[in-house]
Amino acid sequence: MAFLTFISAGDHSLMRRVHRWPAPKWMRLWMICATRGGDGWLWYLMGLAILLFGGEQRMAAVALAGIAAGMSIALFLWLKRFTGRKRPCQIEPHCWATLLPPDQFSFPSGHTMTAFAVASVFGHFYPFLMPGLLFCAISVAASRILLGMHFLSDVLAGAVLGVGLAYGVMGLIR
Repeated sequence: MAFLTFISAGDHSLMRRVHRWPAPKWMRLWMICATRGGDGWLWYLMGLAILLFGGEQRMAAVALAGIAAGMSIALFLWLKRFTGRKRPCQIEPHCWATLLPPDQFSFPSGHTMTAFAVASVFGHFYPFLMPGLLFCAISVAASRILLGMHFLSDVLAGAVLGVGLAYGVMGLIR
């Protein structure tokens, strides 16, 4: 229990600093674009590009990414209801972000979980895309913290769970 208290104290300390930080305009725009990309359209476009130009492995890559994303959504919806953790923006107001959260619970970050699940699958099939995929997934994760939607621990858990789901799904085809 002391460990969870330690994590929560760190989360709240970072939340207070982030919520008071008047980020430069370029950072605000990047974070809003990243979080909107994490709403799904970025991954749909990536899937479409892979279907069009992905070679022989395109069907497997898109199918497994879709399965990983679907499992991610089911898992984070269940975990959010199970844990019931409030979002940072519900605890303390944010100085510049005015986005509304997609639901009321914080743990884990669904945007992050899905981003890392899809990026991991696509990166497995197309390793040359991995730097760009990781940049996108990390941008989505950072945006969730900087926009006041999630705590750091929500995002870290989402990333770990997303990667785990991706490799679990890819293990099914071996």
